[in-house]
Amino acid sequence: MSTACDESASLLLVDDDATFCRVLSAALTRRGFCVSVAHSVEQAIPMAQDNPPEYAVVDMKMGGAPGLVLVKVLHELDPNTRIVVLTGYASITTAVEAIKLGATQYLAKPANADEIVAAFSHEADGNVVFSVPATNIEKLEWEHIQRMLHEYDYNVSATARALNMHRRTLQRKLNKPPVGK
Repeated sequence: MSTACDESASLLLVDDDATFCRVLSAALTRRGFCVSVAHSVEQAIPMAQDNPPEYAVVDMKMGGAPGLVLVKVLHELDPNTRIVVLTGYASITTAVEAIKLGATQYLAKPANADEIVAAFSHEADGNVVFSVPATNIEKLEWEHIQRMLHEYDYNVSATARALNMHRRTLQRKLNKPPVGK
């Protein structure tokens, strides 16, 4: 779904939640963006190659390739693209990785259109700061799993083997929201 726009800034919105995309797309259009929507990394890459966007909002976890793959592609296509990564599973490891790959900002869901627009103007300096109270053991486990998952290129089976954990147990842990948000 894309819209022909004259002088509006182009924005690529990539999230596998169709309702979220519809609502956010309408809100961002009202704020002056020309919004194109994709529901997967695989769908978004050709759209970006045909017309690199000035702005992008990318969900971290979707069916298929993870959003970080798209962040890297978008940054390679145009280093000036302002990229905001959204996630329902925020972790310091993935935030740092997103910024290293070229994201402008990393926001935990739920984030509204005003927060996203404000994030576009944030200058990424490689320092991701989270104000986190004392960490409990479940949060530490979540962070460790995220680091290992990243280390094994998001391969759940390889990560489970490295953690000496059954694959289904790891999948259950990954499907739960992180503790202590």
